[in-house]
Amino acid sequence: MGSPSNGFSVFVLVISSMAAVAFATSDFYQDFDLSWGDNRAKIFNGGKLLSLSLDRVSGSGFQSKKEYLFGRIDMQLKLVAGNSAGTVTAYYLSSQGPTHDEIDFEFLGNVTGEPYILHTNVYTQGKGNREQQFYLWFDPTRNFHTYSVIWKPQHIIFLVDNTPVRVFKNAESIGVPFPKNQRMRIYSSLWNADDWATRGGLVKTDWTKAPFTAYYRNFNFAPATTGSSSSSSGSSWENAELDATSRRRLRWVQKYFMIYNYCTDLKRFPQGFPPECRRSRF
Repeated sequence: MGSPSNGFSVFVLVISSMAAVAFATSDFYQDFDLSWGDNRAKIFNGGKLLSLSLDRVSGSGFQSKKEYLFGRIDMQLKLVAGNSAGTVTAYYLSSQGPTHDEIDFEFLGNVTGEPYILHTNVYTQGKGNREQQFYLWFDPTRNFHTYSVIWKPQHIIFLVDNTPVRVFKNAESIGVPFPKNQRMRIYSSLWNADDWATRGGLVKTDWTKAPFTAYYRNFNFAPATTGSSSSSSGSSWENAELDATSRRRLRWVQKYFMIYNYCTDLKRFPQGFPPECRRSRF
């Protein structure tokens, strides 16, 4: 499957070092509200750690106090371990209303030893149906990993541990709406979806394994500024597209780990793929 190049390793080290500085100020008490699930959602370790739990009675969730428009959002998650079949851990940005915009990470659980599925989607003006799904190249239940969104007027980039896995480009020039006008909150929830999540609902949640718990730490938001140069602030991602190494990593992920792409689903689009599917990638 290939392995990271030395250049990529250095790139990740630099980016991780910058992120570590920003992460140091993360405080869940300050940035988020526990929105549902009663005591199944908890903040502890002085605001540095958050957990969501799911049992037979209810799941749980949280949301950001602020709304955001453009920037980079990072969150470290450690997903439900063991037999997580039927559970979904959703981590996403969304506005409100019938024409809402949304940028989704969803983690579909599986039976012990089988891989999680990373489900991504983008909604614009209330319309989604832009799913891409991936296996991960590591066990997301053993340690914390960083899941990031870079949201700019030009594109949305989904990253896992600073590796780009998906790019959704602004294609307004060919009539495709792009989320750029509605501010969004950050949400996360852990809930039971055994009617569809694991093998189309064939595998049900094993409630003898409850409660199921996911953990969060090191949230960071870096706004996109309008200055002529942002390199001094450590946010050079604002001005740069994906470099050659990142484009190689994106192709690597999509070649070896992508398991569903709406842009190649002929059964779903027998009359032709959506127009954005015909645009060239990075």
